Amino acid sequence: MNRNKVLVGLTSVIAIYHFLVVGQIPTWFRIFVPHEVHLAVSISSAIILIYLLLPAGGKKHGEDTEAEGRFRKVPWYDWLLLASGLTGAGFVIFFHESILDYGEYGYLDTKGIILAGMLAIPVLEAVRRTTGWALPIIIVLMVLLTIFQKFLPGLLYGRGYPLDRLLYSTYVGNAGIFGLPLGIAANIVIVFLIFGALMDRAGASRWFMDMALALTGWSRGGPAKAAVVASAMFGSISGSPSGNSATTGVFTIPMMKKIGYTPAFAAAVEAVASTGGMILPPVMGAIAFIMAEWIEVSYSTIVIAAAAPAGLYFLIVFVSVHLQAHRDGIEALPREEIPKFWPVFIGGWYYLIPMAALVYFLLVKSFPPGMSGIFTCGVVFIVSFFSKNRDHWLTPLNIMRAFDEGTRRWITVASITAAVGIMIGALELSGVGIKVSRFIVDLAGGDLTLTLLFVGIVSLIVGMGLDATPAYVTLATLMAPALVRLDVPDIAAHLFVIYWGLASFFTPPTCIAVFVTASIANSKVWATGWEGVRLGIAAFLIPFAFVYNPALLMRGTLPEIVMAVVTAALGATLLAGGIRGYMFGLVNIVQRLVLFAGGLLLIAPGIMLPLVGLGMAVVALLPNFLKMRTAH
Repeated sequence: MNRNKVLVGLTSVIAIYHFLVVGQIPTWFRIFVPHEVHLAVSISSAIILIYLLLPAGGKKHGEDTEAEGRFRKVPWYDWLLLASGLTGAGFVIFFHESILDYGEYGYLDTKGIILAGMLAIPVLEAVRRTTGWALPIIIVLMVLLTIFQKFLPGLLYGRGYPLDRLLYSTYVGNAGIFGLPLGIAANIVIVFLIFGALMDRAGASRWFMDMALALTGWSRGGPAKAAVVASAMFGSISGSPSGNSATTGVFTIPMMKKIGYTPAFAAAVEAVASTGGMILPPVMGAIAFIMAEWIEVSYSTIVIAAAAPAGLYFLIVFVSVHLQAHRDGIEALPREEIPKFWPVFIGGWYYLIPMAALVYFLLVKSFPPGMSGIFTCGVVFIVSFFSKNRDHWLTPLNIMRAFDEGTRRWITVASITAAVGIMIGALELSGVGIKVSRFIVDLAGGDLTLTLLFVGIVSLIVGMGLDATPAYVTLATLMAPALVRLDVPDIAAHLFVIYWGLASFFTPPTCIAVFVTASIANSKVWATGWEGVRLGIAAFLIPFAFVYNPALLMRGTLPEIVMAVVTAALGATLLAGGIRGYMFGLVNIVQRLVLFAGGLLLIAPGIMLPLVGLGMAVVALLPNFLKMRTAH
């Protein structure tokens, strides 16, 4: 039997199981699946796939799990780890009453300690194989710190807890392996990763690309602008910056190079735009749903708050692409190479129906995110048959392939969220999480700007090597509380760490999205990464803006919100001009600095600072404007 077919069958079973449970189908037959049992089945599924697919060497930077492709010859020690993990999780599945008893006792007996260890060790090894050494080392250090806390000095000193108490928190506690992070992965993330895979199989990603090219191809640098638009649209539902970079990059990067952009610039545009999809409503790569659960607000609150900052992020990228085209003398595509808008739109307008349906289920009907995702997947299935290309019809084979793609992307998220649960349990016991946030605040002397800078730098470092969702979960646990301590609103604090954490996807040395796009563009990684930092500078600056100016998060009166958005948009444009060194013509170093400073002031809160920034920009650009008018 073809091993790959067996694998597709296995991943399809895993996907169908999650759809059934998240869709509450068992309750129709009066079957109740306890929450811990569901999560145990979920992590068991992830462990099985990880140990069947990934060797002990793990995967390389930028390589998606789904690229592994086939079963491998599994060595004996992997069978041992797999059996250990399944035993630990299987006890929760088949002897759930005993887990409830442990919860009442408040401790684990010898059998419980062994079972908890049998699950925790394979989970940590699984996350090492999917992400590398960084996260498991952090988790193990948190565990050791909790055990030996009473021997440590200063900030790290505490009561300390024995291994059995720590394993109780890991195995039974609400903050352990079966806590909120894994619950989000098993009930929300997998559904939306499969939704993205179904949309891709139905041909949506290519249609988004053609639509973007039809809308922007007539202008200078059209393919680069199309890359920004298409990557933003599809990236929001793909759930992975690196996966999105690979999906749209194979189309956009060759076109950008063809019209004259350097390979490094073309690769950087795709990497930055694909990363930005994770902060673009309505889906935000599933981060919106996770954040809503985490800080206990409605999904609509997150979407509304995230809209303006995401718009500013993409405005800077879009304007940068436009100005670079003028600076390099890059012309528009020949008319014959540009898809015509109406034929393209008519040929795939139905791909907008699932997006509208998702918004309807989430905002109008207020269904839970997972349920909304399932219903929307059903809509994707129906509209796929509107396509004239039968390859895009979601036949059983294409559905299974989409299940396979989505599930393989999900196993990384599942392993990380389960492992992060171990860390959260240890942090809750030791209190180090609170101490770290207090330490950061104290280190900054209580100054909000310094605290934001310290949190941002740590978020950038922690985000390196992690995918978008697990990066957010980790940062929400470790870093966001430091900002909340300084009375930064929860939404602003969480969005702040998301932006800085995601910046790691295009910031050297890890820059996972850049590894993907540089390989397509045949460009140098470091040159592409630094170009990405310049293009993606919004990820570093906009978070400061919305922390200091809540109106950018739609908090305030209508005039305040309009004023904030308009001045910030103008400031973003000036920032792009300062970075690219072009606006109404080439600008010298002094003009660039003035444009950059003026852009920052325009993004600042209030009226006076934006007015000063506007005045600086006018003075800096007036010579160029007059020169341009004279030339015409």
